[in-house]
Amino acid sequence: MVSRQPVASDFPAQLNTSIIPPPPGQSPVNVLLLLHGLGDTNLSFTNLAKQLSLPETTCITIQAPFPLPFDLGGFHWGDDILFDPSTGTVDHDTGFGKSSRMLQEDIIEKTLIQKCGYKARNILFLGYGQGGMAAIATALSLKAELGGIVSIGGPVPSSFWNAQDTVANNPTPLIVLGGSSATLITQSALTLLKKSFVTIEYTTWPRPGDGMPTNRDEMLPIMKFFARRLQSRSGVPEGSVELG
Repeated sequence: MVSRQPVASDFPAQLNTSIIPPPPGQSPVNVLLLLHGLGDTNLSFTNLAKQLSLPETTCITIQAPFPLPFDLGGFHWGDDILFDPSTGTVDHDTGFGKSSRMLQEDIIEKTLIQKCGYKARNILFLGYGQGGMAAIATALSLKAELGGIVSIGGPVPSSFWNAQDTVANNPTPLIVLGGSSATLITQSALTLLKKSFVTIEYTTWPRPGDGMPTNRDEMLPIMKFFARRLQSRSGVPEGSVELG
């Protein structure tokens, strides 16, 4: 079955998604799912997806399913809301059972694979902060090899800490990026990532914090990762049958 371009009606009505098709004249061979950070919406990543303009790739930005309380604005991926009394900020790591189940079942399995004909290998994630954690939680629950995960400042959720064996067994390639200080990608977080995934690449930016890439040099490792992992049907005659 050749994959087809997803449309809004393929997805559950309660989900807020934006679909950015491949560049004109190109087939939707891959799907990149973009997951925003805590307290944001999918709008900022919709603009990012348009700027990326990845070849033969449909980008789908997904809004987190849970609104922040107290009229704070924005949405989150966690099972709960916890405030850190020492900083007054919202905790990133509050469980991802509900959001990872939604991403796995409603987005990947029921929509992209069953309705639209994609293989798991052609589905990738790009997540920022809590969105990166949700992507990692989904991959660890799914087990099958996805095309890859780009996680900017998103470590393995703590709910998986006690479940990991000493031997990495998840086949989905992962690139993790973060700042040189004031980062969620600590040495212990990196150790757990390496225990969870067979293939992991780690890039440190020469600045504090886990913000989004701010220049070409910071974006380059991500684009190189996409160049290795995105598949192509360019030059394949129409009507050809894919084997395997």
